[in-house]
Amino acid sequence: MTGKHRVITEDQRQHAQLIWDYHQMHHAVRPCDAAIGLGSHDLGVAAYSAELFRAELFPVLVFTGGNSPTTAARFPRGEAVHFREHALELGVPDSAILLEPGARNTGQNITLSRQVLATAGITPRTVMLVSKPYMERRSYATAVKLWAEVEIICTSESLEFDDYLKSIGDEKLVLDMLVGDLQRVIEYPKLGFAIEQVVPEDVYGAYESLLDAGFDSRLVSL
Repeated sequence: MTGKHRVITEDQRQHAQLIWDYHQMHHAVRPCDAAIGLGSHDLGVAAYSAELFRAELFPVLVFTGGNSPTTAARFPRGEAVHFREHALELGVPDSAILLEPGARNTGQNITLSRQVLATAGITPRTVMLVSKPYMERRSYATAVKLWAEVEIICTSESLEFDDYLKSIGDEKLVLDMLVGDLQRVIEYPKLGFAIEQVVPEDVYGAYESLLDAGFDSRLVSL
């Protein structure tokens, strides 16, 4: 332990690396009709969304997200509101940003953002989802389930796993979130929330090992 944060072992880091790699979709980024920046604790999503807008990869950007136990203290006015403000600081014009401030889960991120776009008169054929690196696969599986008529392209800030650990500063929290997202990838298709994804044996083994080691604070009750 250092301070209040648990330090992970090398085996745990390697297991987490497997899950980290699995969570990323490795889609080729190309121009889309619209983008959705998925709210979270990670302001890097807003910064990367702004970078993609400046590269002229989409003309309109929806920031979506209310609050969660993970983000309420950091973003007291809601994830989408703070993301929008950061993007404005980085040069994205206000006219290019739509706000969806109510979503409390990924399904709502998708359905409510779709409604916001429709209200603005936008019916996209291609949508870019911008998320945390380890949220790509879950956001993809959710969007394909709920918005089947559009082509979904997932992307996230290009970061090595070790660099992401350092940027967050809490190794246990990151591993908890990796495990929590994988639980959702595995279980949500059974509940009708997402399409099913194949989980390789080594990734599933890493998941079980980290669960056994207590990286479980971001699991959902099913």
